[in-house]
Amino acid sequence: MFEFCADPDSLETLKWLSCYLTTGKHMGFYWSFLTVLTLLAITAPLALSFGMGGAMAARSRIAPVSWLGKGYIAIVRGVPDIAFFLFFVIALDQGIEYLRHQAICPDWPDAIRQGNDFIVCQAAKMPLSNAAPEVHDRYGFFIAVFTFAIVFGAFAGNVLFGAMKAVPKPQIETAESYGMTPRQTFWRIVVPQMWVYALPGLGNLWMVLIKATPLLFLLGVEDIVYWARELGATKTPRFTDYPHADWRMWYFLALLVFYLAFTRVSEIVLDRTMRRLTRGQATAGGEAQRKVAG
Repeated sequence: MFEFCADPDSLETLKWLSCYLTTGKHMGFYWSFLTVLTLLAITAPLALSFGMGGAMAARSRIAPVSWLGKGYIAIVRGVPDIAFFLFFVIALDQGIEYLRHQAICPDWPDAIRQGNDFIVCQAAKMPLSNAAPEVHDRYGFFIAVFTFAIVFGAFAGNVLFGAMKAVPKPQIETAESYGMTPRQTFWRIVVPQMWVYALPGLGNLWMVLIKATPLLFLLGVEDIVYWARELGATKTPRFTDYPHADWRMWYFLALLVFYLAFTRVSEIVLDRTMRRLTRGQATAGGEAQRKVAG
């Protein structure tokens, strides 16, 4: 890449660092930031969708549907995130392979469960053993996104369920008195106004989601934490052209700056969104401001 990279021991520090910071592994480190941002961009709306579905189910007048929604919210919220991530990833992966096995290898003579082993035919493996590394990475990322969405969807569902209940009942009763159906009342009265009550909780949940992205490392995805630990660990001349001492502190310091900057930008966006949503709304905060102005 650079001619002066051939002999790092004789280079000035700046030139050596320019070589070191442009290695293939460092490019993987830089791309991993995009992996985290992509995870957040996909997971946030997906988790919100799961949350909306769970909240709507929880407030349903049909008992089994209500039990399902409340059970989803309660069970997922009651299990530690790490335990659920580790369990659900394995369960989902084996569930997909089981369904593929039943469809592709119906004449398989052996049992799938053999003691503690889970064995399916090679054609049912996900992904296939001869698949390209990119396929394995994308599959792992898909599993991670779906797991994050399930977990944070339950928390979002709890926030949205509470926000729906916080909408003033007189407004709902007024809508019903005008002849609106329950469906019309929900979509025209409850949903537009609930966001004012839900946004603080959803904002906190967004911050928690940002801080939870290092869990990608536990799910086998090469995220920024993986690369920070890998690149920052002590390197000896025997295994690399760029030997160095333990630099993990500096790599994790870079991650600290990244997360602090990202959360600060998120706070600014959430604050502006809240001010926009509460404009003209008869909230407690708005009433207090009007009284002070009067």
